[in-house]
Amino acid sequence: MEWLDVIYSPLWIASTALLGLVVRLQRRGRWDPLSCPTQLKGKTAIVTGANSGIGKFIAMDFARRGARVLLACRSVSRGSEAAKEIHAKTGNSDVHVRQVDLSSLDSVRDFAEKIQKEEKALHILVNNAAVSGLPRQITKDGFDASFAANHLGPFLLTNLLIDLMKSSAPARIVTVSSGNHKNGQVDFSHFQGENLTYCMDRVYNHTKLHNIICTNEFARRLQGTGVSANSVHPGIVMTGMMRHYALWLRCIFTLIGLFFFKSAEEGAVSAIYCAVSEEAEGITGKYFDSDCSLVLPAPLARDTALAVKDFEICERLTSKL
Repeated sequence: MEWLDVIYSPLWIASTALLGLVVRLQRRGRWDPLSCPTQLKGKTAIVTGANSGIGKFIAMDFARRGARVLLACRSVSRGSEAAKEIHAKTGNSDVHVRQVDLSSLDSVRDFAEKIQKEEKALHILVNNAAVSGLPRQITKDGFDASFAANHLGPFLLTNLLIDLMKSSAPARIVTVSSGNHKNGQVDFSHFQGENLTYCMDRVYNHTKLHNIICTNEFARRLQGTGVSANSVHPGIVMTGMMRHYALWLRCIFTLIGLFFFKSAEEGAVSAIYCAVSEEAEGITGKYFDSDCSLVLPAPLARDTALAVKDFEICERLTSKL
């Protein structure tokens, strides 16, 4: 029998589907957000990239717990649709859209300034928004577009909102990174788009490594303030983040993902765990996997001297001259 006949045989298809079903059932993590009693009435939370995917489900969970939720989105129209859905499903009308383009430092500064003027407190900040598979693009600030959107923008946003979070303590910062950070490298020329290979998710991997490095340094600098900072791996998730890849590649991943990847709702669990669970209270400067378990990130992500250097370079690059 030819190999194509094997692939398209009913037995092969049924076996693959059964295996996929088993894998999906085994994907259920050890922690269930619905079983967590934490309420967020009187608390304010910001979730970036909350108009779809993981971010929307994180925001929906916070809304269900009674929080005032700010959806930080590049597209106001898409954010408004998400806010309507969250309101309809949770009954919480205190869900609002705030426009921000994380790849633009001016946009991040404007967003942070409005938050500081409008909000009396900020208890949760989830840096979730990210892009992957972008071709070479340099922003008006002179940075690689992926590094700007995935790392420098979120870094600046966090830095600008730190004082508000300190005054609101206890507060939590959660950065959605990726297990792919283990394939990342640290080369500070990458920030300006130099020495980068734009192939698949290589640039994405580098940005996710920087996410963890700088989040750990935030945690070190925030010790004793009541503000924690942790990174999470959401798992391999079916989201729209692959929209920049070739159509044939998206089709393959979609087909595989139907059986083996996490849904966006499942991928939101580790970030929700770090943001609201009693078990994560007081933990800072750590990395959680998609099962909400503490794990060691890559060695580069644990290099404290590198973290100080990375943080200082990011501060300098994002400072307003």
